[in-house]
Amino acid sequence: MSARDFGILEKEILRCAECPRLVRWREKIAREKTRRFMEWDYWGKPIPGFGDPSAHLLLVGLAPAAHGGNRTGRMFTGDRSGDWLFRALCKAGFASQPESIARNDGLTLRDCYITATCRCAPPKNKLLPKEIRNCRPFLLRELALLSKVSVVIGLGRIGHAAAFQSFRECGKSLLKKKPEFRHGAEAMLNEDVTLIASFHPSQQNTFTGRLTEPMFDAIFTRAASLVRNSRH
Repeated sequence: MSARDFGILEKEILRCAECPRLVRWREKIAREKTRRFMEWDYWGKPIPGFGDPSAHLLLVGLAPAAHGGNRTGRMFTGDRSGDWLFRALCKAGFASQPESIARNDGLTLRDCYITATCRCAPPKNKLLPKEIRNCRPFLLRELALLSKVSVVIGLGRIGHAAAFQSFRECGKSLLKKKPEFRHGAEAMLNEDVTLIASFHPSQQNTFTGRLTEPMFDAIFTRAASLVRNSRH
């Protein structure tokens, strides 16, 4: 594992055009923009994971938001979901600041790495099974490089499933069956790695009260405790 290895992977992700539907959508959004971000030069490309290469905590989300990551070029950056996520990460000691606005905003992750099921913004936030399969090799490559991971948080049902499937496909899961998705549910993928399920901090969940700030904070408090124990 080295910065060079992550750099090679990032370049491959940026070149990817495996899913024509997603390529068309991300580029269309980048051209047309939205009124409140009209002055932005949208990213409009696949988005690599980011964070600490020696991370013990791994987060697996769904995909970039059309006017969030697809605009800024960084996972969970520039949208309401990111506001919730980085606030929780900062409280738990995994992020240097409670908000993520742009790629050059000075944010750093500590002992944490963020990635997603798919690297391109999908229409209506809905991925096709083939698109998930097409993007899976990138997630498997990240798992191979992130050798110290001891806690994985699956953000949302799809992120949770992608985390489990990826560990199973690379031979790092002793579980034969996908674990239950329930907020706060835990499963041991192997003797060293715990998978935690969390509702996604999407507006659909946060605006309706399905996910509250204390509920979300509890996930990262628990993750921090498990990470501390894994270091000893």
